[in-house]
Amino acid sequence: MMIRCFLVLSLLISEVNAQKPSDPLLVIGDELGQRIWVDSIYSLMTLEEKVGQLFVVQAFSNKNKNHKNDIINDIRNNNIGGVIFSKGSPDKQVDLTNDFQNESSVPLLIGMDAEWGLNMRLDSTFAFPWNMTLGAIKDNKLIRDVGRSIAEHCKRIGVNFNFAPVVDINTNPKNPIIGNRSFGESTKNVSLKSLNFMYGQQETNILSSAKHFPGHGDTSTDSHKTLPFINHEKQRIFNTELKPFKTLIDNGLESVMIAHLEVPSLESVNALPSTLSYSIVTSILKNTLGFKGLIITDALEMKGLSTFKSNGNLDMLAFKAGNDVLLMSANVSEGIKSIINEYDKGRISEERLSYSVKKILKSKYKVGLNNFLPILKNNLYNDLNSLENNLLYEELVEKSITVVKNNENIEFRLLNIKKMRIAIGKDIDGITASLLNPDKTIQLDYQTAKEIKNKLNNQEINITSVTTQQYETKGPRPFTTSTLQQESGRKLKMSTRHT
Repeated sequence: MMIRCFLVLSLLISEVNAQKPSDPLLVIGDELGQRIWVDSIYSLMTLEEKVGQLFVVQAFSNKNKNHKNDIINDIRNNNIGGVIFSKGSPDKQVDLTNDFQNESSVPLLIGMDAEWGLNMRLDSTFAFPWNMTLGAIKDNKLIRDVGRSIAEHCKRIGVNFNFAPVVDINTNPKNPIIGNRSFGESTKNVSLKSLNFMYGQQETNILSSAKHFPGHGDTSTDSHKTLPFINHEKQRIFNTELKPFKTLIDNGLESVMIAHLEVPSLESVNALPSTLSYSIVTSILKNTLGFKGLIITDALEMKGLSTFKSNGNLDMLAFKAGNDVLLMSANVSEGIKSIINEYDKGRISEERLSYSVKKILKSKYKVGLNNFLPILKNNLYNDLNSLENNLLYEELVEKSITVVKNNENIEFRLLNIKKMRIAIGKDIDGITASLLNPDKTIQLDYQTAKEIKNKLNNQEINITSVTTQQYETKGPRPFTTSTLQQESGRKLKMSTRHT
């Protein structure tokens, strides 16, 4: 029976995978409409406008008007394809998004790093647990719920591209930049967790981007500051670091972000960053792994790349390596000129350029930017900080509790813990008792203190809240709220009613 069930499950998985389109940017059921829109936009573009679509610039919603004007200048004069938002606040970001979209003749992709929620970048927004905490949870449906919740927040503020999940495997405890951003050190667990996170985002039609290819987990330096070195053999990288990427690619991943890494087993040119490596970006990611989605560079201004000595423009070299989207160029205007120069000399073909630009346009249609509507701010903060978010957070924390060490082989068992609200006072009137829920409320005085203390020690009850009333007492000191805090081993919700 178990074998039969396994075979049925395997067939069902195969059937689901078989239904996944080979092109993850295709809108199933509206392929013709998507193609017509993409071709019509592309045919009306000048060469400069086409090349401009490759670039995504960084924007802040906590900077002054000059910064806003710089972005508008890139939209008007460089015809950029998108914006990645960083620090700021949700209401100001919504205003900027509406303004930027209004300025652009072709709708902009709006991206963010929201790995554990918008709070990674924006104040007054929700923060879910980091990936290392999520990695400890057995129920992968909860990870899907996190992905969906973050995607809902993204969509609410006009973000359609979340640069997540991180699929790096945390195999180096000295890693200064990945660490708790990773789901863990198990290839299988990282693959399953990131897959479910991606599924959750796809349910809300937000683009996912797996990062950082070909794997930033086993490095001891930060690519924001220098070029990290990966010393593993090719077979090890394929069997470990690339497994999560392959899992997501086979199940409809829309985008992969390329890291700035030196990987001699994958690239023979000495000290060539993976971002500029045709072997890594095109030969391995596109050809060997069969990825047909968007390929996006990590930030091009990072020192892991920007300090690389080259005779050519870094933006142009990254494009020729096989990247579609050039993120946070140090100089957009110079990058555009360099790519056009290579195009004019025949070293970049029209086929190569149209391949990337049309993928970008397809992704815009996929997330509905062909019918962009201004984002409204009504009830914005409540929408981004809901009761459902809090409840999910509590469940995530509860399900992530893990026994780290148990050398004595102590047996753990689940207890049938009764929840109780306690009122401390001489006379608890009807109003207070009803607020506490009389079915689960007891009045606590000194005479019952010893019994309650023993039950706390034996973990037979779980006190959830305490209401106190001021009163005079004679004789022994009553059992106080501070004693309850100490005995329960947790912070209790306290309130005081004066009489």
